[in-house]
Amino acid sequence: MPESLPQTYIIILGSILFILAIVVGRQVFKVRRNEITLLSLEKDGAENSENSAKLYELGSAQLNKRLYPQATNTLKQALKQIKDEPDEAKAIIENALGFALAAQDKFNESIKHYNNAIKAKPDYPVALNNLAYAKQKLSQKDEAYEIYKTVLEIDPKNKTAKKQIKNITKLKKASSERIIYKKGF
Repeated sequence: MPESLPQTYIIILGSILFILAIVVGRQVFKVRRNEITLLSLEKDGAENSENSAKLYELGSAQLNKRLYPQATNTLKQALKQIKDEPDEAKAIIENALGFALAAQDKFNESIKHYNNAIKAKPDYPVALNNLAYAKQKLSQKDEAYEIYKTVLEIDPKNKTAKKQIKNITKLKKASSERIIYKKGF
């Protein structure tokens, strides 16, 4: 057995372990940062705040920690506290609330909030993508397809919309092929 083979093996193994350590370390720091943000916001009493920006920040931190029911309540409070903020702020909060509801499989409710976000900011591709996704989940694929096309009109490079249009097209094609096969053509 050549002498360089064990050295090569150790170098490769060491490299893999080093890369793994970096990936795990980044994830730990990210989780820790989210926890610190959430704790500091809770400590500052953000959930009792009358400031919609603070409530949105808390709701976002809760979303990052996947605390969807808490985020839903916090974001609903944020919507109630909106006063003189621009329409864009309302759109962002409505979209986040729709996301929190969709994460709990409450797609009909989430659609309502995505639509509110789009009313506040009509050229909001994130809200449009989220609306289309919720429509897909409710088996409204034709409507979702049209919404994704609208997203591409606003943002022609939008990867989500491109990918979902391909997926819906494949599903439509497969579905029509099954129908033809069943009829015996």
